[in-house]
Parts: sequence; C-alpha cells; structure tokens
Amino acid sequence: MSDKLVLSDEEWKKRLTPQEYQVLRQHGTERPGSGCFLGTKEPGTYVCAGCGNPLFKSGEKFESGTGWPSFTQPLKPDAVTEYRDVSYGMVRTEVRCGRCDGHLGHVFPDGPPPTGLRYCMNSVAMKHAPEGQSLPLVTK
Repeated sequence: MSDKLVLSDEEWKKRLTPQEYQVLRQHGTERPGSGCFLGTKEPGTYVCAGCGNPLFKSGEKFESGTGWPSFTQPLKPDAVTEYRDVSYGMVRTEVRCGRCDGHLGHVFPDGPPPTGLRYCMNSVAMKHAPEGQSLPLVTK
C-alpha cells in the first residue's frame, strides 16, 4: 500500500469532477443502472478515481443484478477499509479506498462463492486500467 493521501476539501474539489466529488468525498451514490462499468468484462484492474489506488481485479467482477458493478473481493486486504454505516435507517458496511479514504460503496454478505461477499461499488468512484497498463497514483 502506498502512503496515505490526505488533501484538503478544496484540493479534492479541484482534482475531481463534481460527480466524483459527490460520491468519493460526500459519501454519495450514483443512480442504479447508470454506471459506466455495468456489464463491462475488459481484463484489467479497477483503481480509485481519487488517487489511483488499485482496488479490484476484473476477474473478481460479477453481475449482481443490483444496478452497480459488484466484486467478490478486493485486490489486497489493505486496498479498502470498511466502516459501520447506519445512515438512512439501515445498518450496512461502507467500503472506502484504503489510500485516500474515498467512499466507494458498500459490501454485503450475499455474494457468490468463494467469498460470499458482494462489494457493490459506484462506477464513478473507479477508473479501469486495462491489463498490462497501470494508472499513476495521485500524489500531492
């Protein structure tokens, strides 16, 4: 894992699109079925749109039917962090980028084998690095 990336709110606003900022920094969500990574199958790695931290391999992606791209497990255990989320009268597990703390989505215990987990992510919170390529990590 690379060093943690900590930026001011103003720095994040300059680096991210308004939609990326709303999801990654304000814990928002994109509308179901609207994400650009629904149905994609291109080999590669999904990285954080905020900092470039590698998050998920394309081989872990599956179609959950929920309207958001879903994965069975992160690339590495420290690629993401998990937090208890009790917003909107629900109890869920929020998933954030392990490097910049950007909100990615939620994880649920109803996924397929072998993990039984469904990492339900926002497309706007990620970028796709095709196999053999990598996207640079954002630095200060």
